[in-house]
Amino acid sequence: MKSFALLALAVSSASAFAPTQSSSSKLTSVGATREEILATPNTVEVGGKVFDPLGLSQLGSDETISWFRHSEIKHGRIAMAAFVGWCVAGAGLRLPGELAPGLAFSDIPSKGLEAWDAIPGWGKAQFLLFAGLIEFHDELFFSRRGTHYMRGGTPGKNMVPGLYDPLGFSKNRSEEAKARGRESEIKNGRLAMIGVAGLYFAATIPGSVPLQPDC
Repeated sequence: MKSFALLALAVSSASAFAPTQSSSSKLTSVGATREEILATPNTVEVGGKVFDPLGLSQLGSDETISWFRHSEIKHGRIAMAAFVGWCVAGAGLRLPGELAPGLAFSDIPSKGLEAWDAIPGWGKAQFLLFAGLIEFHDELFFSRRGTHYMRGGTPGKNMVPGLYDPLGFSKNRSEEAKARGRESEIKNGRLAMIGVAGLYFAATIPGSVPLQPDC
């Protein structure tokens, strides 16, 4: 549903307040260096170079880059959910029953921002509260049940029990297969961030996205 797009924007803005580190190009506490993090995923689409016209990848220390990568993966996941949700709502697919008392799922508009506007205020608050709880417990479990991604852990790894792959489909995958999956996830997440941004601008600024139907 379109609400996922607004949720993506909310979580992105919240992440902007996370602290970053300054100076130093390599820290022994970080598992991967700046060069190792930027080496994945491959960048054959842009000639094998890192597309970074603003030089953001050169800011701060290796800890900063680990945080950047962790944030990129999380925002990519939210954007993928937002893009799919927007398309599902636009296609007219609805759950049975009511979203709220007196508001059936079938009454939710198909256009993105209109769908979000139709959700009662308490419903929007529940979305944001749920996202905040996930963020809080992810950081908590990263620190208490594993190695934090800024101290040698894997950026983007989900630490909230049952949130990702509850049936354990990836349990027996090889490390090589997991690495390929992580690269695909980053690339798909980047495309989804561009895609959901395009849907948002097309909905708010008519004609801003060529060939984009009314959404």
